[in-house]
Amino acid sequence: MNTTINAVKFRADEKLEKFIIEKVHKLDRMIDNATLCEVTLKVEKPESDNNKIAEIKIDLPGHDLFISKQADSFEQAVAEGIDALKPQIEKYKEKR
Repeated sequence: MNTTINAVKFRADEKLEKFIIEKVHKLDRMIDNATLCEVTLKVEKPESDNNKIAEIKIDLPGHDLFISKQADSFEQAVAEGIDALKPQIEKYKEKR
């Protein structure tokens, strides 16, 4: 599965990108027919707490999985998003 990381109005550092790719790779083991995973990172109101948003979209044949999580850090938002996608993946696999 190809993974793209889009950071809106900032540049994600290499450490964050590596973290995201490692987490997404774990999902890749669960689904064998996923073609693309798009991770979009945004900062909402930089001066406030809990302002990091991670949106994760996985393209599957005939279906897309999507989750958006907000947290204090991008790592936390991505980790929560990956955890939230796992039940969606299981449900998708049951329907196949």
